[in-house]
Amino acid sequence: MIISIASGKGGTGKTTVATNLAVSLESNVQLLDCDVEEPNAHLFIHPTMDGVRTVSTPVPEVDAGKCTLCGKCGEICQYKAIVVIGETVLPFHELCHSCGGCMEVCPEKAITEVGRELGVVEFGYRNGLEFVHGRLRVGEAMSPPLIRKVREYTQSRMRTIIDAPPGTSCPVIAAMKGADFVLLVTEPTPFGLHDLKLAVGAARILGIPCGLVINRSDMGDDQARIYAEEEGIPVLMEIPFDRLIAEAYSRGQMIVEVMPEWKEKFLNLYHQIEQIVSHGEKDEAGLL
Repeated sequence: MIISIASGKGGTGKTTVATNLAVSLESNVQLLDCDVEEPNAHLFIHPTMDGVRTVSTPVPEVDAGKCTLCGKCGEICQYKAIVVIGETVLPFHELCHSCGGCMEVCPEKAITEVGRELGVVEFGYRNGLEFVHGRLRVGEAMSPPLIRKVREYTQSRMRTIIDAPPGTSCPVIAAMKGADFVLLVTEPTPFGLHDLKLAVGAARILGIPCGLVINRSDMGDDQARIYAEEEGIPVLMEIPFDRLIAEAYSRGQMIVEVMPEWKEKFLNLYHQIEQIVSHGEKDEAGLL
């Protein structure tokens, strides 16, 4: 089963939930940190890293000797990553989505592909936990291709926990797509509720069942709970604003290490998700 842990905004506690859930499962589990712009799950997991892979993406290179300036490459590119200006073809590699369309439509075969470095994927382990994360190259704007490379390390034989980036844009969709369940982490504030609604909308567009964890649940208001009830979204866990939890986080420790009684709560969280996914699969089988 693949569980993507996401939220509409940063700072809600996604990494806290992802790391503690993964460590609670102990074995036959992998944690993929797909927040490649600012990965931080390793600060809590403290894995032994034993491999690194440089990730590149194909971008166009134009042979000026063959190019007739027909402009077909610019016409097909929806991102304006290659344009004809006067007597010159200008590729903008930072805008390129590596679809290969410009190369396909070029009648003179003047366009070839070269690699542009995006960042690295690093992998390691901690006891029975496999760990993978990506690090986006400084200044790089295109994180989805690197996220997809991290996702390629998903193993069907293992339970996979994905720590998604914040927000609801393309990087989050890349981290959610293909998951069996989206676990949304929110906080009981107006900002938290606003961004939670966006995240729920994204999960529903993808057709993935979702549930809710409310962090710092004894602060703020009840609007997140009211919204969840109205929308039929199960609240699977509430984490209070606890000084011990805050201190553990500040030291790079996990809740289940400092407060062992929380391990059972995270295991119960996983079992609830398992039941929801199982019931959904049964319902689909019934419809078929």
